[in-house]
Amino acid sequence: MVEKNTREIDTRDKGSLDHPAVPKGSVSRWLIGLIVFAVFAGALISGVRSRVRAQATLRTVTQQMAMPSVSVVRPKQAAPAQEIILPGNIQPFISSPIYARTDGYLKKWYFDIGAHVKAGELLAVIESPEIDQQLVQARATLDTARANLELSRITMVRYQGLLLKHAVAQQDVDNAVGSYNANNAIVAADEASVQHYAALVSFEKVYAPFDGVIIARNTDIGNLINSGSSTAPRTDLFQISQTGVLRVYVNVPQEYSQGIKPGETSADIVLAEFPGRRFAGELVRTSEAINITTRTLLVEIDVPNPKGSLLTGSYAEVHLKIPAQNSAYLLPVNALIFRTDSLQVGVVKDGKVTITDVTPGHDFGAEIEIVSGLNSDDQVVMNPPDSLVTGQTVQIVQATLPGDFK
Repeated sequence: MVEKNTREIDTRDKGSLDHPAVPKGSVSRWLIGLIVFAVFAGALISGVRSRVRAQATLRTVTQQMAMPSVSVVRPKQAAPAQEIILPGNIQPFISSPIYARTDGYLKKWYFDIGAHVKAGELLAVIESPEIDQQLVQARATLDTARANLELSRITMVRYQGLLLKHAVAQQDVDNAVGSYNANNAIVAADEASVQHYAALVSFEKVYAPFDGVIIARNTDIGNLINSGSSTAPRTDLFQISQTGVLRVYVNVPQEYSQGIKPGETSADIVLAEFPGRRFAGELVRTSEAINITTRTLLVEIDVPNPKGSLLTGSYAEVHLKIPAQNSAYLLPVNALIFRTDSLQVGVVKDGKVTITDVTPGHDFGAEIEIVSGLNSDDQVVMNPPDSLVTGQTVQIVQATLPGDFK
């Protein structure tokens, strides 16, 4: 055992002689240096990576900022029929002043304003004594002419019988025949004169020419009535209007004229005194000509008025439903691009813009009708910037559906 320990000591002594011992301080400094280097290298690598990441982020942000962001909207299909509102004037179906056809003084009138009369009803009586006397004189003259005619007829027949017996000359017979023919013509003339004065006397009674309403009475009992036979102006006794059916005249702008079809275009009448109520009418005719001054088409609409609710002369709003073009679309006005070439819009497809020419239709204020240049699936740029050009790449940030705008 002593020998074993002795050998171990000898062995350690030999090792110590062969490998000198390393100082502990040197090992510690080496480890610290290694750690500092590792930390420095890690910080350097982390800084480089942060800078690379920041540059990549900056590059991405720059590209995004260089790409404009736009909102788009899809065109809305126009309604199959659009309603336009126009001012109209309500007029009676028939309106006529009633004039006298004979001179005299008004003896009596039977109806005042607002009265509903039937055709043939007596409205007034005119007193004309001189016309009555002229009729009496004409009849007396006619009686005289008829008596002379009868005498000439008897004479003619007698002479024709004597001529057969050769008792009278042919000249005498011819004179008798001529006298008869002359008296016959006189009778015809006197009969016409009697009919003339009889007609004047019949005009002393004034009758209603049709069913209607008396809207004006312009004379009174005792007034002098002038039929227009002298230089004095004629006297209109009454103004009568037929109001069972009313006419409404409307001036339709030229741009809507092609959609106006008698018997097909729907028309309703609205009046301020009947809130919430519409009166159905029928578009019956047009002037078939554009007024060169107003550039409008005159249209007549007939409106039934059986209860007389509507008054002639009233102002009305006429609602016309006019068929729209099948290919028409509606766009907000802030989607339009106004440039020197034409009216345009920006259409986005596959992330790129195409500037497209469009043809406008009717302007509805916040919306405008586009009759050509668009499809239903187009994405149109809203509020397009002035710098927007064809081929420019854009980013869609908001899409508006057709029902989202009005």
